[in-house]
Amino acid sequence: MAAITAAVVAIAAVILGWITIEIACKPCLEKGREVIDRSLDPNYDPDSPRLPAAGQPLLDPATSSSSPVTKVI
Repeated sequence: MAAITAAVVAIAAVILGWITIEIACKPCLEKGREVIDRSLDPNYDPDSPRLPAAGQPLLDPATSSSSPVTKVI
C-alpha cells in the first residue's frame, strides 16, 4: 500500500510542477508556441512582408527623423 501512496504523491508532484512552470513562464512559452506553430504552417512564407498590428505606426518617429545613412557626393 505504501508503494501506491508514494506513486500517487509522485504523480501529483509532477502535475503540480508542470502547472507551476506553465503559469510562471506563460509569456515565454506562448511566444515559443506561436513560433513553432508558424514554422509548421505550410502556408507561411518567411519572405513575405509582415504588416504591423493595427494601431502601430509603420515607422518609428524617433528613428525616421534622422537617417543613419549619409550621402557623400
